[in-house]
Amino acid sequence: MAELRGTGVGRGVAAGRVVRLPDPPRLPPETEPGSVEAERDLAVHALSEVASQLRALARPGTEAAAILEAQALMATDPALVDEVLSIVESGSGARQAIISALNGYAQGLSEAGGYLAARVADLQDIGRRAAAVCAGISLPPLPRPGHPYVLVARELAPADMAVLDDHVLALITAEGGPTSHAAILARGMGIPAVLGCAEALTLTDGQLVTVDAARGLVLLGRHVAATPGKAPSTAPGRTADGHQVLLQANIGSPEDIAAALEAGAEGVGLMRTEFCDSYAEVFQAFPGYRVTVRVFDAGSDKPLPGLSNGREPNPALGMRGVRALRANPEILDAQLRAIADAAAGASAHVWVMAPMVSHHDEAAWFARRAASHGLPTAGVMIEVPSAALTAREVLSHVHFASIGTNDLTQFTLAADRQLGALAHLQDPEHPAVLHLIAQVCQAGAALARPVGVCGEAAADPRLACLLVGLGVTSLSMAPGAIAEVREELLRYTLDQCRAMARSTLE
Repeated sequence: MAELRGTGVGRGVAAGRVVRLPDPPRLPPETEPGSVEAERDLAVHALSEVASQLRALARPGTEAAAILEAQALMATDPALVDEVLSIVESGSGARQAIISALNGYAQGLSEAGGYLAARVADLQDIGRRAAAVCAGISLPPLPRPGHPYVLVARELAPADMAVLDDHVLALITAEGGPTSHAAILARGMGIPAVLGCAEALTLTDGQLVTVDAARGLVLLGRHVAATPGKAPSTAPGRTADGHQVLLQANIGSPEDIAAALEAGAEGVGLMRTEFCDSYAEVFQAFPGYRVTVRVFDAGSDKPLPGLSNGREPNPALGMRGVRALRANPEILDAQLRAIADAAAGASAHVWVMAPMVSHHDEAAWFARRAASHGLPTAGVMIEVPSAALTAREVLSHVHFASIGTNDLTQFTLAADRQLGALAHLQDPEHPAVLHLIAQVCQAGAALARPVGVCGEAAADPRLACLLVGLGVTSLSMAPGAIAEVREELLRYTLDQCRAMARSTLE
């Protein structure tokens, strides 16, 4: 084939020689288990060693550091350890017990879909590393050919991404989707990638390929000419005729601050708080700018003690987001107090928003709760069709909306975005999704409520122009994507963006 297809990450194009990441070595057959006490000790040691390995790979100040820390916490999670020890006590060896327990968790995550399914690769990486420790062998390191290359792998774990060097021109994987940690990190690092490319493993070492991330294509041979780079602009976001479009950053930890400031982010459009409680540090880094804090989106891929129900058959559609918070208002109150206290000592304009709102009653309840803690600017995430279809009613109770295009696309098309067979449906340009976005923007305009986008669609430069044409007023993305979106917006006037939107809707 002259070209291979997958899911593109980023907008860049790069050409180079393929270097394959070897599959993990075949482990020696398991021997007869030793005593229960010995196998218990080995299992605990293996999981603890994996956590240490992951933390050792984290470079402070990088986006990968927070992800690796979360993965390390998964490896030593008390519930996982208890499950492993229970399996050992039933007669299994440490290695088999770890794999069995992780496979059970992975199956539940896969069935849940969405972001939760994207964490299966993280669990599998923990399993590979723990099995290797039990077997007394080392996993192969990332290739170091000593020259620029295109890395090809079955799948890349966060630990693999954390040790990439400047020689890596682009990435191609056979598995993985646009919300996997590999995709998130590749986008933040500015590395063109094509993921979920079924034929990736047919490529051979030394083969010359061109990775076109914007089109999701891997072309055989060289199809790009090298061009001299230029320093990216950090000017405010605007269209060619001066229409302002706020270009903001998604923040998951304080380590993301430096990259956001370097990219010229105009505040924070999505501060995730499931793994970040350093509110004051983020607020103080953006004086005079808007920082939008999403309160706990517990459930699905972000289990939190006291909020999550791990036994739900489909957590993505269960007690998550604002539903879980309404059932446990004391937890939301504690978080809102902490946000308000941090905001009192900073000059950032702190907004708060509730995730997974599906009904106007939820919006009204959240706004009242926020106001009671001295946080007057409350908004909602529009992630499910019901909220988009009743946007006027929902927005009448709050001050703004932020559209999460990842979940909105998934729920609208009933298509798990982690399922490779449904990759063609993971498209925020689907007419149904665009009509829902347009309806939210129309409601926002009618009620003078700003409407932003903080899903992956905001990081796609061409799609960003379309969203502006629909009426979106701000775009929030990984810091590494801001420069390309800023440059693309400057190519079109607002009228051209609106014409693009009308044409696409029709």
